[in-house]
Amino acid sequence: MADECFRHPRLAAVYDPLDPDRGDLDPYLRMTEEFGARQVLDIGCGTGVFALRLAARGIRVVGVDPAGASLAVARGKPDGDRVRWIHGDATALPPLAADLATMTGNAAQEITDPENWHAFLRGARAALRPGGRLVFETRIPARRAWEEWNREATYAVTDVPGTGAVEYWVELLDVSGPLVTFRQVYRFAADGQVLTSESTLRFRERREVETELVARGFVVEDIREAPDRPGREFVFVARRPETAH
Repeated sequence: MADECFRHPRLAAVYDPLDPDRGDLDPYLRMTEEFGARQVLDIGCGTGVFALRLAARGIRVVGVDPAGASLAVARGKPDGDRVRWIHGDATALPPLAADLATMTGNAAQEITDPENWHAFLRGARAALRPGGRLVFETRIPARRAWEEWNREATYAVTDVPGTGAVEYWVELLDVSGPLVTFRQVYRFAADGQVLTSESTLRFRERREVETELVARGFVVEDIREAPDRPGREFVFVARRPETAH
């Protein structure tokens, strides 16, 4: 199930204004060109920022997300009808033959249950044509990103057009092995409403991800750094082989 920040209509509506700098998507756009992808599956597409950028380049895009409120925002954007939006996840997709499947924004870490992770990898592989690639990012555990997830480091006030000022901050709740739980807090100045969204992320080691990709029928083609966050994230490029193995 999607976190509250994605499935609550009021929070989904302010998701983009509260995170306007999406320079993190630029490397994925470049990889789309690098791999010559003409059909892309955007897994965990959220409010559709990346999917719509691809569609603007003439690429056929399918965006899938379990959060209906986020998809409603995506559909309502200019040119939203140029993307095929699917309410669901990678485990129950219609037949596709994508050149590239992407999962941006560290969304892969939101899949915390091992069986669900395996099902995701199987579903993503099935959605690719032979030779197609899956690309996703995940934070490097040793960098301990959660140490910066506190009110002092994250507090901000954003004036959202049509909504008013929104206060936002993060509170770290628990660190248990590879699982990190935190709370996002939103306060709407217009009426004083406070909404929260709790999330748990799984921090996977590089070798763990490589092993599970291979076990699910992928070839690990490359492991890169996120150019805008050097040393902080792994970017995995995995290929579905041309022939079964």
